[in-house]
Amino acid sequence: MDNLLLENLVKEVVKKVKEEAFIEVEASGRHIHLSRKDIDALFGEGYELTKIKDLSQPGQYACKERVTIIGPKGSISNVVVLGPERKETQVEVSLTDSLALGIKAPVRESGDIEGTPSVIIVVGDKVIKKDKGVIAAKRHIHITPEDAKKFNVSNKEIVKVKILSSRPLIFDDVVIRVSENFRTYMHIDYDEANACGFSKGTLAKIIK
Repeated sequence: MDNLLLENLVKEVVKKVKEEAFIEVEASGRHIHLSRKDIDALFGEGYELTKIKDLSQPGQYACKERVTIIGPKGSISNVVVLGPERKETQVEVSLTDSLALGIKAPVRESGDIEGTPSVIIVVGDKVIKKDKGVIAAKRHIHITPEDAKKFNVSNKEIVKVKILSSRPLIFDDVVIRVSENFRTYMHIDYDEANACGFSKGTLAKIIK
């Protein structure tokens, strides 16, 4: 067997082992999801968001558009808009961002925005105030039904996950989100990514 063939075989075996035992981790920076009403208010009636990059989850994408978010104590500019539009506007920040804004963002699952803090959103001379919508995203794993069976987990189950990185640690209170519309990835924010020494390609293992 020549060296190239052997090298390719080893790569294939390693890839298979990773797929069977581990989940890839992604770190999400601050971002905003906008409702149709708020897109119209900030960018103009009927405005269509400009996709620049597909994200790992099918149908989700980063847009060219950016906004500034303002809290009682500070502001953060250049916050990326993620598409497609949502039923309700939601701002996702880290707890460090939350301190900079002067907002006590609760740790919530995406979409759970009742009773969350208000925020001002600015694009140029357009300004809107939302009476709710700011969260720090609860760390979670998007997972396909097939992979959920493989890893023996169910929708909404809370698990521990070991991050296999340069600063390995175990995250508790990780929620499992199962859907045939997902691709299997674990999502953490930048605070969590810094804590565990995350880099692109970092893998994780569910602890049962």
